Amino acid sequence: MARSLTSTPETLDADALALAERVADVRPLPSVRHLTAAPPAGGAAYFVQARSRAQAQAPHLPAPLRCIDAVEAATQRSLADGLLFERELFLQLLASSESRALRHLFLAERAAAKIPDVPANTPQRNIQSVAVIGAGTMGSGIAMCFLNAGLPVVLLETQQSALDRGRALIDKNYATQVSKGKLTQARYEQRMALLSGTLDYGDLRHADLVIEAVFEDIGAKEAVFRQLDAVCKPGAILASNTSTLNIDQIAAFTQRPQDVLGLHFFSPAQVMKLLEVVRGARTAPEVLATVMALAKTIRKTAVVSGVCDGFIGNRMIEQYLRQAGFLLDEGCTPAQVDQAMEAFGMAMGPFRMSDLSGNDIGWAIRQRRYQEQPDKKYSRTADLLCEQGRFGQKTGAGWYDYVAGQREALPSAAVLQLIEQHRRALGITPRTITDEEIVQRLVFSLVNEAARILEEGIANKASDIDVVYIFGYGFPVHRGGPLHYAHEVGLHTVLQTMQHFALNPLDDAAFWQPAALLARLAAQDQTFA
Repeated sequence: MARSLTSTPETLDADALALAERVADVRPLPSVRHLTAAPPAGGAAYFVQARSRAQAQAPHLPAPLRCIDAVEAATQRSLADGLLFERELFLQLLASSESRALRHLFLAERAAAKIPDVPANTPQRNIQSVAVIGAGTMGSGIAMCFLNAGLPVVLLETQQSALDRGRALIDKNYATQVSKGKLTQARYEQRMALLSGTLDYGDLRHADLVIEAVFEDIGAKEAVFRQLDAVCKPGAILASNTSTLNIDQIAAFTQRPQDVLGLHFFSPAQVMKLLEVVRGARTAPEVLATVMALAKTIRKTAVVSGVCDGFIGNRMIEQYLRQAGFLLDEGCTPAQVDQAMEAFGMAMGPFRMSDLSGNDIGWAIRQRRYQEQPDKKYSRTADLLCEQGRFGQKTGAGWYDYVAGQREALPSAAVLQLIEQHRRALGITPRTITDEEIVQRLVFSLVNEAARILEEGIANKASDIDVVYIFGYGFPVHRGGPLHYAHEVGLHTVLQTMQHFALNPLDDAAFWQPAALLARLAAQDQTFA
């Protein structure tokens, strides 16, 4: 309260009390516990509608519904009874698996930025300008990440038409945000003013960070990095957006392997929160420290991975998709598998996910596997699908059919016929497969491969793997990630279930041999944490 002009330090308290008595409308002043909370208009129907909305928005989380219970109780109970009721609700939620998962994720996301041998005081390079090689969907999305953070971006392409398409795509994305009220016209103009394009590698000579986002082919990567090595200034960081290829091999195309690393963005890059940072054998600590700090600037959650085929996320998803393929051979339909995984909480089932990302991507990886690992077992159904040109949403046909301009996945009679014909060719009699088996086979395949990744030191810690799957692959938040979920289920249970799967002659028995780390932790009653 401001001091009265007539008050003195000695009379201030008395004057303030007199003012309060003068302006107060009610005597005695009511206490909060005696106030009543009137029921909302609509009465009980209001709370029915509120619960329906909460259930639709967060179907797997109990807390929103309990919050509504507490508000409703405030309109029906005394303050003392209401506080006791709220306390009971809080204790129930605190002990729930969802609460444990969310607390785990909260800590895991923050721990991901901590790298054991890169202390917080590691010097960082100054990043004031960025170049992106490739103006396709991925390259354009990556460019937007930096434009959004106020960093100037040079977009390079080999042809003017491709450069024009990339710039138009970025412009369209921003214009859509303006039309929806998510971006002001002024901010839209500021961001577009930071974007420039070129067909000349020489225009990248002043860039502090260059990110290559060309086709996933080692020959294409080599051509790009040899040119970057020739034109980029000393100390520039050279990054590849590769999702599977060997970063050490890419770094060897340059005379500066200490400046090279992987920055694996997830599509759409301007939306997805995860950034997989791939550390090469010779990547300098200050380069790693710089990009981890830069990830925060562009609002990404960065997780460090070592070098292996597929890194953390895609190496695991390959096993997940292999199991999905075996399930088709044995009796499932794509819709049954997807529905089971979506009921578990995945943002998308494996077949809808493949249609979205492009079935030709997995096809190319399998073609490479057939040459490098001829003994590795795959269902060939996906190959047959791709041989028919059914690459997913972009071709209007994949595991599902699609109507132009829409993303709804429509069951395809042609695909079901293809699956049935393939089963007959293999001499397989389809069997009934439960949703429980579908979930266990797909999720536990992630767990077993994650354990191998930890054994090899590809991931720094188990929680990093959970962060990758929550933010990059749509794993349900309320499950806390594959390894946290395995802890909740119990590693003994996981191990016993895997041993059962290994007996299936149509599955891959060798894969279901437990990773040494998983077997050891289960035997010692320990957890991945």
